Formats: sequence, C-alpha cells, structure tokens
Amino acid sequence: MEVESEKAGSDGKVWNFCRMPFWQTSHNPSSSSTTTTTTSSSSSTSYMHNVHHQSQSVHSIDRSIPQSSATVSSVAKSLLPTRRRLRLDPPNKLYFPYEPGKQVRSAITIKNTCKSHVAFKFQTTAPKSCYMRPPGGILSPGESIIATVFKFVEPPENNEKPTDQKSKVKFKIMSLKVQGEMDYVPELFEEQRDQVAVEQILRVVFLDPDRNSPAMDKLKRQLAEAEAALEARKKPPEETGPRVAGEGLVIDEWKERRERYLAKQQVEGVVVDSV
Repeated sequence: MEVESEKAGSDGKVWNFCRMPFWQTSHNPSSSSTTTTTTSSSSSTSYMHNVHHQSQSVHSIDRSIPQSSATVSSVAKSLLPTRRRLRLDPPNKLYFPYEPGKQVRSAITIKNTCKSHVAFKFQTTAPKSCYMRPPGGILSPGESIIATVFKFVEPPENNEKPTDQKSKVKFKIMSLKVQGEMDYVPELFEEQRDQVAVEQILRVVFLDPDRNSPAMDKLKRQLAEAEAALEARKKPPEETGPRVAGEGLVIDEWKERRERYLAKQQVEGVVVDSV
C-alpha cells in the first residue's frame, strides 16, 4: 500500500509537474499573441515606411530623368556637326595668283542648299588688305552666286618662292536663315546672333600665274563668270510690253506711228495747197 501510495504520490507529483507547463502555456498565448501582433504591426509599419521611401525615391528618379535626358540631348547636339546651309566651291580654300606688290583676285561659288532663304556674310582676319564683293547677301533656295575676293600680296621676305610663300590670312563665311525675301543688312547677324552658323573657314593658297594647273584654270573661269554676272547686273532691265505713263497705257510704237502719220498729213496738206 505504501508502495502504491508512493506511486500514486509520485504519479501525482509527476502529473502535476507535467501539467505545470500546460497551465503556464495556457496563460502565455495572450502575451505571445500580443508580442506577435506588436512585432507584426511594427514590421508592417517598417515595411510600409520602406515602400513609401522607395516610391519617393522612384518618383525623384523619374523627375530627374527628363532633366538628365535634356542635358544629354543638349550635349549631343553641341557635339554633332552643324548642318551646312551653303555649298562652297572651292570648299575650304581661296586660290590667289602670286604677284608680289599687286592686288590679286580670287573667286568662290556660294550656293544655297536649303529650302528657305539664307543670308551669308564674309569675315577676314586682314580687313585692311582684303575685301569681298559682295561682302554679304541673301540667296533664295537653290540660288548661287560667284563672290570675288581681293587681296594685296605683300612682297616676299628672304627671296621666298611662290610655292614657299605662306599667308596667315583667313576668311570665314557665316550663314543665317531668314524669312523670305528682304534687303540684306549686316545687322541681321548681330540681331540673330544665336542662329548664326559658321559655314567654313577658308585658307589662302597662292598659285603660280605662269604655270598652268587645274586650280588656276578654274580660278580664271570663275573670275570671268563673276565679271559677266556683274556686267549683267549693271545693265538696266529690258522693257517688255506697255508701260504706265500718266493716266493710261501708252505704247511707244503706237506713239511713233501716230507722229509719222501726222507728219505725213501735214506734208500732203502743204502739197495740195501749193497745187
């Protein structure tokens, strides 16, 4: 019996001992759940904060993208070569016959390759010894002109040969798009300075006038065409058709016929009277 009671007591103690954790755990779920809820709420809050922070960073990146793209595009445009508005012939040189102590001439053909009117202008590093004719102008789409450039050739130093003669003088041709036909004035390039483009910087090259070369032959041909075009511009335009005089249309030929008819009538009248 004692053994059984001891067993029973021991079993009770063991049972009570085994029941202790379950009894304690029965009271802990609330605290654990509270802890879990608090942890989950704090984690969710931190998660939402992170999401909001990430969304703000994304929006800030999105807002910065147009500015960066605009900056990149402006840099790319500055690096790209400027589209030519004029076609030059020769493209990058001015050929002069080498005649020391004389004023010599060169020629260059300028053609407008745009669909709009383009103004051009010459500049030189030696304005005292060089000048251009014309110094500037406005070309319609597809129109071309031969400009003449005059330069005084200084005598050589140390008996230099024509082939060794070098010149530091340079010429620059600038262009500007304009709205339709208008009179050329140099102030156009100052008023619209941001729209002005440098077409080409021309280097001076001297040729031996006593030696035949393709460049010299071409220069002579261009100079002859420029002189012919200048003479044609000097001539007054031919009168075609009737012209307005006074209140109505007067044709010179009819006027001359009428005067001859009246003169003839007067002569015939004199003859009749005399008879």
